[in-house]
Amino acid sequence: MADRRPRRGRGPAEADPPGTALRRAALRLLDAVLRRGDPLDIAAHAATQGLAPSDRAFAIAIVSETLRWMVDIDGLIDSATEQILPEDVKSRAVLRLALAQLLVLKTAPHAVVSTALPLVAGGPRRLVHALLSRAQQEEWKLPDSANLPEGVAERWAAQWGDDIVALAAASWSAPPPIDLSFASEPADGEWADAISLAPLHRRLPRGQAVETMPGYQAGGWWVQDLAASLPARLFGEGKGKTLLDLCAAPGGKTMQLAAAGWNVVAVDSSTKRLARLSDNLARTGLSAEVVQGDIRKWAPDAPVDAILLDAPCTATGIFRRHPDVLHRIEPRQIDEMAALQAELLDRSAAWLKPGGILVYATCSLERAEGEDQIAAFLDRHDGWTVDPVKADEPPPAIVPDGEGFVRTLPGLLADAGGLDGFFVARLRAPSG
Repeated sequence: MADRRPRRGRGPAEADPPGTALRRAALRLLDAVLRRGDPLDIAAHAATQGLAPSDRAFAIAIVSETLRWMVDIDGLIDSATEQILPEDVKSRAVLRLALAQLLVLKTAPHAVVSTALPLVAGGPRRLVHALLSRAQQEEWKLPDSANLPEGVAERWAAQWGDDIVALAAASWSAPPPIDLSFASEPADGEWADAISLAPLHRRLPRGQAVETMPGYQAGGWWVQDLAASLPARLFGEGKGKTLLDLCAAPGGKTMQLAAAGWNVVAVDSSTKRLARLSDNLARTGLSAEVVQGDIRKWAPDAPVDAILLDAPCTATGIFRRHPDVLHRIEPRQIDEMAALQAELLDRSAAWLKPGGILVYATCSLERAEGEDQIAAFLDRHDGWTVDPVKADEPPPAIVPDGEGFVRTLPGLLADAGGLDGFFVARLRAPSG
């Protein structure tokens, strides 16, 4: 029987409950990621415009945890509805955001419900209210580990095995700790609350504001995951030689290399990202030549001693920090990135002096962007060889594989907070 009772709407002067604006921003942000495929950190600028910094941070946190736990949140929603809600309806999006607040962020239930209902004005408010009430009454819970999207789990199982899929699920169930890289080794007694997993490295628990940490203004360190520091470590001391850092922004590796004595030419196509790189150099007191250019068209004036190509990639290896990537990246994007990487490898290889070193790196867990990419490059380029990474070059517990490559997978250093997923290969140009 149809419900013929008068509907009670909100009066024209009735204001939204406090906190609704930031939830609207979170809804826009979630839509940008899932429907348009925009990266979360880029979409956040437009979606959260006009919010106070604290509200902006909370909106991003809501969406981040929604994406991290979305497979399991959707399972709860679907188990409680007679008919499955379509993937793209607003009510499902609102329920996803609300349940992430209730079950992950532990937001006060009254704040969650009161700010969720205005987001479905004109839609099934009763359904949303009923499901959120049921979630509280039945004390819904999420599993210990957030399940990966089905397509990702299948793809990684085929490449790395089921055990790695389970480790990946465990590692992305909580945001990672904060890693710092240093220009010089800190003095004994400094950073007593941190652990060191490698030279020039310290790891701290998450939750601290970077700008308030000791020495931020002095510029002796910068934020950089330990895995991201591996490519630059493979060059050793620069001793005044010239190195091209390609796709360099925001500059973590540039600063490592400059601190190691290399004359660094940092090249990137993004003016905005290069401005951030320049700011980082200014804060740390390190120097590099900064060049804006698309390396598909740009070229150096003369051959150089070494090249770091931290290639554009799908970034599936940094899913712990950017949970949106596992919802956005599909085989099509992997193929597109692999084609671009091959083009950049071929072009940059021509810029080395005879016998020079090229380090290729991606923050991807896809073999097409790592092992397969290097195998194809060597097939195309006679005389080029792998310069195997030695066992004592990476930090302890990071062991080069049988080909002399470095591959960091989920589960590595799990007891110490884990690592991002990276692939690094060191190649040597023909001697003449």
